[in-house]
Amino acid sequence: MKLHKTLLALCAAVGLGLAAQSPALAQTKNYKSEYKMSLVLGTAFPWGKGGEIWADLVRERTQGRINIKLYPGASLVGGDQTREFTALRQGVIDLAVGSTINWSPQVKELNLFSMPFLMPDYKAIDALTQGQVGQDLFGVLSKRGVVPLAWGENGFREVSNSKHPIRTPEDMKGLKLRVVGSPLYLDTMTALGANPVQMSWADAQPAMASGAVDGQENPISVFAAAKLESVGQKHLTAWGYVADPLIFVVAENVWKSWSAEDQAIVRQAAVDAAKQQVEIARKGMTGSDQSQWQDLQAKGVQVHHLSDAERQQFVNATREVYAKWKKHIGEALVEKAEQAVAGR
Repeated sequence: MKLHKTLLALCAAVGLGLAAQSPALAQTKNYKSEYKMSLVLGTAFPWGKGGEIWADLVRERTQGRINIKLYPGASLVGGDQTREFTALRQGVIDLAVGSTINWSPQVKELNLFSMPFLMPDYKAIDALTQGQVGQDLFGVLSKRGVVPLAWGENGFREVSNSKHPIRTPEDMKGLKLRVVGSPLYLDTMTALGANPVQMSWADAQPAMASGAVDGQENPISVFAAAKLESVGQKHLTAWGYVADPLIFVVAENVWKSWSAEDQAIVRQAAVDAAKQQVEIARKGMTGSDQSQWQDLQAKGVQVHHLSDAERQQFVNATREVYAKWKKHIGEALVEKAEQAVAGR
């Protein structure tokens, strides 16, 4: 009888323990064995490296409850990076480190960062992403089926070509330049006299190599990692006409499937990864460390940094485009951004 009572007590204790754990266990059982993260660029680039750091931190801090696999090259959407945001909402993609440019066709407010010559330096980017404007944009995204967690950075987009140096808008005349699939980029390049050609990044490098296009515009980290000097891009102008902040996001349906504890872990991991990613993206570009520029020059790339007077010519040439898109994006948001930049 005594043994029987002891067994009953043990069974009861085990039952209570399982009952206490059952909500957590039940929720964990609903987790996917693998979550898909979309990236346009792989881990050789600061962009992809940021995604890798985030995935590693999440796996480590959740003790393997959340495992994330990277899908670079926008491979989950057949290489069409402008479809990425839609795929997040449709459940094709679980997480992404996405480009404000690529998502701007679906979220018009993200065109803010592509307004020509809005941001003159890195302090201006930070004033927007880390201030009220950044919070406002996260609010917009939160209503579109994604959960934004942190701001990363692809950097200022500089222009290069195979023909000649670009110092004035006149030097842009007739150049065939690859641009991303954004009407604002088409308008800006057209206003400067160039012939913009819209194509994916996967198609861009072969087009430069064959001479089908003369040049492109991208952050220096992309130029360097892709070795664009090897496909004829010998003339590079640092004009900082637009920047491309990145956004670390989770699809809303995926986010809601996680426990509050894991949501907090994923959020903090995104913040930590984004901070590291921005540092990587800016390395060798500012202050006393100019090694990125020096490395390119050592490879035979002619680099020209616009003077203030030269830059102003480009500003003047794109004012009509700026005014047109200010109305499209939302005058209140753009004016708030202008004030943040002025007060940086």
